[in-house]
Amino acid sequence: MAAEVLLRAARAVVGGAEVAASVRVRDGVVAGIGAYDEPAGEAEVVELAADEVLLPGLVDTHVHVNEPGRTEWEGFASATRAAAAGGVTTIVDMPLNSIPPTTTVAALEEKRAAAAEQAWVDVGFWGGAVPGNTADLAGLHDAGVFGFKCFLLDSGVEEFPHLTAADFTTAMAETARLGALMIVHAEDGEAIGDCAHGSAYDSFLASRPDAAEERAIALVVDTARTTGGRAHVVHLSASGAVPALREARAAGVDVSVETCPHYLHFESGSIPDGATELKCCPPIRDAANRDALWAALSDGDIDMVVSDHSPSTAELKHRDTGDFAEAWGGIASLQLGLPVVWTTARERGVPLTDVVRWMATAPARRVGLVGKGEIAVGADADLCVFAPDEPWVVDPARLHHKNPVSAYAGRTLTGTVRQTWLCGAPIDVAAGPRGRLIRRGER
Repeated sequence: MAAEVLLRAARAVVGGAEVAASVRVRDGVVAGIGAYDEPAGEAEVVELAADEVLLPGLVDTHVHVNEPGRTEWEGFASATRAAAAGGVTTIVDMPLNSIPPTTTVAALEEKRAAAAEQAWVDVGFWGGAVPGNTADLAGLHDAGVFGFKCFLLDSGVEEFPHLTAADFTTAMAETARLGALMIVHAEDGEAIGDCAHGSAYDSFLASRPDAAEERAIALVVDTARTTGGRAHVVHLSASGAVPALREARAAGVDVSVETCPHYLHFESGSIPDGATELKCCPPIRDAANRDALWAALSDGDIDMVVSDHSPSTAELKHRDTGDFAEAWGGIASLQLGLPVVWTTARERGVPLTDVVRWMATAPARRVGLVGKGEIAVGADADLCVFAPDEPWVVDPARLHHKNPVSAYAGRTLTGTVRQTWLCGAPIDVAAGPRGRLIRRGER
């Protein structure tokens, strides 16, 4: 492309508003934002179609890539191609489900080596907090991880054990000392019941009650308060925890919270028995709970929406038996997050500007991704060309996820990503990957 490009959009999300604008791109960053009809000068002009909106590239801070070690579940090549196809220009990879997990600097370097040369979008990394590795956290922090992930109950993989309440306090004291963010899978294992073998979704749902999240989130809040640490609750499902989070923040506790597309789109009453592609932990709850999550987003009590892309092989989903007790708990949605959230948002009268804030700006700001998540002068020219009114039907075989398993198979979504730009140029599959491995606080 030319040394300078001017994108003209009759609709663009800039500064939290939808406006007509021209966006000037030079050397991979946004060099200027002007009126729609601003003179191009020597710049190459790219004119968006009348049905397209220019958005900042999305930021997904909750992605399980699983490489190395479980690359048959996913991998950096397939995951980052899926991200690009979904308008996501930056992901932050979770420390578990890969082998080794990212709990030491050596493991982080092994993961970075695996990701090098096959990332289609920019990739950052979380470190892991597990029993016995408190002494490793400072080294990982210095190496540029974006914070630390921990579990308060069995993670589902033996190489990433969970923290007891005492372990959690010790780890949070260290992350507080470092100024690092601790992100927490907050379910109380003592409140979790046994899931009976069989295809009944209601049995699985009953085994992971709202109280499991509510109790664990209370522990997160109390520990953040006593240690002065920074905490973030991942994949909130139970809306009953929102008042406690609201009160904690009003009292000055540094705690944020995310939810996920599947909790905003599905509700338990419409999940058929045996539909193990919809198993995730914590589980999808009822319609009233879904409405409450939407209200909490609109009120600002939930900060962001990220995918919790947690893929597996088709065999691990046990679709042949539909056994919820045996099936892997995770939903693959990295490529689908924007159209899934937008489909439901537009039905509820929620503007696209809110979706952009939840899926781009807020995640970038909370984890410290410099120059990401917004169209602003000096920011990376990571852009998404989105057709918000175009319907399409999800065909898992046409997605870039490695395994053709999708909770959204056959569903009609509204909104299509037509092009994704990374650092000032469209991502071209034929041209090869050019995503960067990024570190906290660096461009």
